[in-house]
Amino acid sequence: MIEKIDTILAQGGNGTDDNKTGAIVTPLYFSTAYRHPGLGESTGFDYARLNTPTRHILEEQLAVLEQGVQAFATSSGMSAIDLVFSTVLKTGDHFLTSDDLYGGTYRYFDSIVTQRGVSYDPCSNLDDFLTKIQPKTKLIWLETPSNPMMKIFDIQQISAVVKAKYPDIILAVDNTFLTPIFQQPLTLGADIVVHSATKYLGGHNDILAGAVITGVDELAAQLETVLATNGQVLDPFSSWLLIRSLKTLHVRMIRHNENGHYLADKLVDVSGVSHLNYAGVGGMISFYLANGYDVDAFLKGLHIASFAESLGGPETLITIPAVQTHHDMSQAQRLALGITDQLVRVSAGLEDKDDLLNDLTQAIEGAKL
Repeated sequence: MIEKIDTILAQGGNGTDDNKTGAIVTPLYFSTAYRHPGLGESTGFDYARLNTPTRHILEEQLAVLEQGVQAFATSSGMSAIDLVFSTVLKTGDHFLTSDDLYGGTYRYFDSIVTQRGVSYDPCSNLDDFLTKIQPKTKLIWLETPSNPMMKIFDIQQISAVVKAKYPDIILAVDNTFLTPIFQQPLTLGADIVVHSATKYLGGHNDILAGAVITGVDELAAQLETVLATNGQVLDPFSSWLLIRSLKTLHVRMIRHNENGHYLADKLVDVSGVSHLNYAGVGGMISFYLANGYDVDAFLKGLHIASFAESLGGPETLITIPAVQTHHDMSQAQRLALGITDQLVRVSAGLEDKDDLLNDLTQAIEGAKL
């Protein structure tokens, strides 16, 4: 039996067409409709919103990678989040969330979830979670490491302590930053894992996708029903591209991690960097340009890294959260989290680490007023 994640990834999709052609690469099925053998009979595929052969293969692999019972591939990372909240919460319910999150998640909470009559409270630590639980609390949402401050929440500790007293509360974790290579939340006590598969899982800045994986059979049935009803499913070609991308996830994450470590270690000593945030693992870091250094000049001085709003691809990307990912938040909210106009987020790509360091260093030096 294959158990190592590297082998599972490299072999993803291989053997799925053995009964027809023996193709090593997963076939791509574009069909939206499937012929029935007879009345009341099905091949297992009826209509593309419900299931497709290519997406089915992808979802099976995602479930294995996160050690869940069932996975769901969605049209974006935000649609994956919406699938969870549409399934788990109803009007009058309450949920708790870690206090530092992707700006799009905040926007979704404030513009969509609260309009459905659902309330929430942000939490900064375990005590916060315990003291803010209400009788109507149904869900705890964690993003760890967080975006963009790289805060770590102990999934295992939160799950153990909360579920010992409140076993019915569902724990969901956004695992986008670390992927199953560095963190498998379901094995740590989470009930649901979510990914913006646009990022590291896709890994090439050419796919818009999301993923939801659960280790609970009852939740899997509920998620399946909601997804089939709402129809936010991943299209066949994107599913095929994601199967392709997953084959190299392990080797890509090793390099992202190496570059992240290296930049985090070196940038703290660069004049012009006042403080740096790093979770100790992965390819994501953030740092503050010191007072007297111009952010726009820094961005325009980059030669290798690109000023763009995403992460997890082979190209190093630089994001300014205050004007990009978190621009919809009020300035007061941003400042309370430490998201100042001088905060720079770096998605370390797959380039040579010294080339990256030199590029960032010279851009910082050139930004001094």
